[in-house]
Amino acid sequence: MNIVVMNCNTTASMTEAMASTARSVAAPGTVIIGMQPNWGPDSAEGYFDSYLTAAAVLDRMTQLPDDVDAVVMAGFGEHGREGARELLTVPVVDVTEAGAHLALMLGHRYGVVTTLRRAIAQISDSLTTANLLGGCAAIDAADLGVLEIEEDVEATRKAMLVAAHRVIERGAEVIVLGCAGMVGLREYLEEELPVPVIDSIEAATKLAESLVGLGLSTSKYLTYAAPRTKKRPGWPISPSQ
Repeated sequence: MNIVVMNCNTTASMTEAMASTARSVAAPGTVIIGMQPNWGPDSAEGYFDSYLTAAAVLDRMTQLPDDVDAVVMAGFGEHGREGARELLTVPVVDVTEAGAHLALMLGHRYGVVTTLRRAIAQISDSLTTANLLGGCAAIDAADLGVLEIEEDVEATRKAMLVAAHRVIERGAEVIVLGCAGMVGLREYLEEELPVPVIDSIEAATKLAESLVGLGLSTSKYLTYAAPRTKKRPGWPISPSQ
């Protein structure tokens, strides 16, 4: 099967890191295709960026390869998930939902560790929309910008560990990494913490494989029915590639 991992931002190194993480857990025969928008911010940090990335990602999704079987939306708490499910006929797995779903199979309550504190409300909104906030004990931040994660690995590890301990103290029995760019941190944190740690890219990849393997896709009956036909001047924005 062919699965697209769609980065929400335009940073190529992050796109490749996400795709590499997905490949590391994908089953033999699964092809992972890393993609990113043709325009938009180089990192998504807050509602303004999030709405821009949503439009940019949906724009890019008009250019998916014909043989794609599923899409992983690799932006934790970012907007656009519901629009993508209207636009596409293949399964769309959002990393925010994927991490939370798997966490609730491993513990009574989970906690999310994200980048900046300003993202906490946005992640809370996303989990609420997905009916998953009730199982969340806490959302905390390492106070790192998205692009800072790759700059100093040791500093990132320490900041993430401190934030993870805070959510455990508030009742979390499982940790979900609350940024799709936090690749490679799961193993380190699991060695240092008394609870399981979920990388949301890994979780979404395996759930996407499961949906495709079971022959399941998004219901098009009501909520996620295809967008109504109408004039949308200038859409899509990007030229065909």
